[in-house]
Amino acid sequence: MSDENELQENAAVTEEAQPEPSQPVEDAQPAEDALEEVPANVDPETGEIIEDAADTADAATEELDPKQALEVELRALPGRWYVVHTYSSYEKRVKQNIEQRVANNPGMEDYVYQVEIPMEEHVEVKPKSRKVVQRPRIPGYVLVRMDMDENSWRLVKDTPAVTGFVGNQQDPLPLTLTEVVNMLAPTAKEAAKVAVEDGQVEISQATQRTAPVAADFEVGQSVTITSGPFETLSATIAEVNAETQKLTVLVTIFERETPVELNFNQVTKID
Repeated sequence: MSDENELQENAAVTEEAQPEPSQPVEDAQPAEDALEEVPANVDPETGEIIEDAADTADAATEELDPKQALEVELRALPGRWYVVHTYSSYEKRVKQNIEQRVANNPGMEDYVYQVEIPMEEHVEVKPKSRKVVQRPRIPGYVLVRMDMDENSWRLVKDTPAVTGFVGNQQDPLPLTLTEVVNMLAPTAKEAAKVAVEDGQVEISQATQRTAPVAADFEVGQSVTITSGPFETLSATIAEVNAETQKLTVLVTIFERETPVELNFNQVTKID
């Protein structure tokens, strides 16, 4: 009997010593599911919204005036800008000739990228009509954006109606970015038209007109240009037109005297 009682006691102790089975947790989730997913545009540490760099850059460009926007655009382009002198009134022909020569020489499009003629609006006043036309801002010159080497230099220099590069013919110096912007940037009047085309607030014709200025100018006078692409340059008056409030002045550009038409209010006399 004693042995049987001892066996029963040992069995009872063994049952008490065994741990109870753990109950399954019904709501338990994997660790990775327990973490909240953070949106891509939110900083996971600070919780701040991160602005998209491209959107920020686009917004900054939209806020720039046309001249600043052009500078941003030109800065990102390959090549440097050089000035090419042409026969008188052959600017458009030279542009076409250079572009055609590039197209006819495979591989040269990787060296000669762009040909531009700086243009401006001009009002032609006749007895019974008033017409706005586009004309070269700097007659006798075109701008070429290119990577200069022996082949690209010769392709441009040997183009029909081209007399050569401005400056050192064998090793011409490129224009600065500021010089290029001043030549290619739209005038305030042209910029206003672009704004209208882009759906911005329309600027009335009345606000674009300038107040008449007394014709207190004489041929041969020296003046300083106060606005436009030739601002701060000195010039000599070659022609005065009191009816249209216009002056034709001679400006030394690229070591040559070049006629430029300006409004009366774009110059001041040099005492």
